[in-house]
Amino acid sequence: MQTADKLLVRALKGETLARPPIWLMRQAGRYLPEYRALRTKAGSFLDLCYNPDFAVEVTLQPIRRFGFDAAILFSDILVVPHALGMDLRFEEGRGPLLDALKDDGDLARLAMDQFHTKLRPVYAAVSGVRATLPAETALIGFAGAPWTVASYMIEGGSSRDFAKTKAWAYQRPESFQRLTNLLVEATASYLIAQIEAGAEVLQLFDSWAGALDHASLLRWSLAPMKAIVDRVRMSHPEVPVIVFPRACGAGYLDFARSSFMHGLGLDSGVPLDWAFTQLQGRIALQGNLDPQLLVAGGEAMTSAATKILDTLGQGPFIFNLGHGIVPETPPEHVGQLVDLVKAWRRP
Repeated sequence: MQTADKLLVRALKGETLARPPIWLMRQAGRYLPEYRALRTKAGSFLDLCYNPDFAVEVTLQPIRRFGFDAAILFSDILVVPHALGMDLRFEEGRGPLLDALKDDGDLARLAMDQFHTKLRPVYAAVSGVRATLPAETALIGFAGAPWTVASYMIEGGSSRDFAKTKAWAYQRPESFQRLTNLLVEATASYLIAQIEAGAEVLQLFDSWAGALDHASLLRWSLAPMKAIVDRVRMSHPEVPVIVFPRACGAGYLDFARSSFMHGLGLDSGVPLDWAFTQLQGRIALQGNLDPQLLVAGGEAMTSAATKILDTLGQGPFIFNLGHGIVPETPPEHVGQLVDLVKAWRRP
């Protein structure tokens, strides 16, 4: 099947389908016993990401089990700062840890000279997945958006208040812009390499966009993502891009109006009627079932999923969650959700 004929690509190009495509953020992950077995075999999380054979296998596991309409490359958004020269490790119970950037001297030590060499195993995984996927299944490449990636680089890991990152951006905006510009360059180059390795769709994750006030959202989230997409389009105008500025509230309207992307991912807090009336006429939407409803299953999940389908399925739409699958999700609930979406038909 040609890329243009795949359901995900058709939805992103603005087509209203009889039933929407479905894939789920973190569809390859700890909720699957086959993932946990391979994770144990791999050793560290980074070893899992950087071993192409393992990364291909993990990417394909949910496709074999559930028949999603798209696979998303198994990797991590923090391979970009790692490839720029930052130390990165993952510790059980603490998540990702980096040696935090503290000043312009630390920033000056980041470099692109070994960037693609370090990421070669990721590109090999993209090629391996593309060669193995069922013909009808699209392959999504991805990266983190500059604001979210910068927050990890400055905080040294996860954060509740992003105080260090905001202090840098507010007090030294010229310096923060230099970091942002570097991440724009690196991320665009990374995504282009994923396309050349076989990715058919791209997604940019700005998981912490909701931490920004509105003016900062436009400057540090929307503008850098637009710059990345503009660079990608210069060489690959045919590849559709989804952006996910999680929890940005009314800022979703700014993203929809800017129209630099093909699809806009919605978090679970976005009201369906508002999304339908204010956003969907401008752009394809993706989302937005609460991941905890997938844990709950039963009537609660079925009712909420059906409401999403009945509301947003009337226009260009991709069914997804409002964030990633959580580890305690029963796999059988995922299978039931996929069956529900695939059986639904637009009136």
